[in-house]
Amino acid sequence: MEITINSIDEIAQAARDFKAAIGEHRVIAFHGEMGAGKTTFIKALCAEFGVTDNVASPTFAIINEYLAGDGSTIYHFDLYRMETIADLQNIGVEDYFYSGNFCLVEWPELAEPLFPNNVLNVTITVLPDKTRKISF
Repeated sequence: MEITINSIDEIAQAARDFKAAIGEHRVIAFHGEMGAGKTTFIKALCAEFGVTDNVASPTFAIINEYLAGDGSTIYHFDLYRMETIADLQNIGVEDYFYSGNFCLVEWPELAEPLFPNNVLNVTITVLPDKTRKISF
């Protein structure tokens, strides 16, 4: 499936459409180049889940935890600075990935061997006209 975002004004609707389409997936891996809009889209998605906390990239914290409107927990990962699978295992990522809670993972490539089978891979691409295409 694909969603196109022509401007930042369309991001809330895109997040709403995405949320409606993800089904039972709980681990969502966001792929895309630096500046593609992964964190911005995750912010909009968290808003759709009723998160009122400040949603920001956990670049240095590695994991941010948010409370959704229904009382569930959403985990937001930024694995850009992680270097080995052992690093991921040392912070217990598998416990998060198999918790049943939403796990939104930026820079997920290193973690791929640790993901559950039903991970949803999402690619955000910046098109030449600066619109964003979300493919999943």
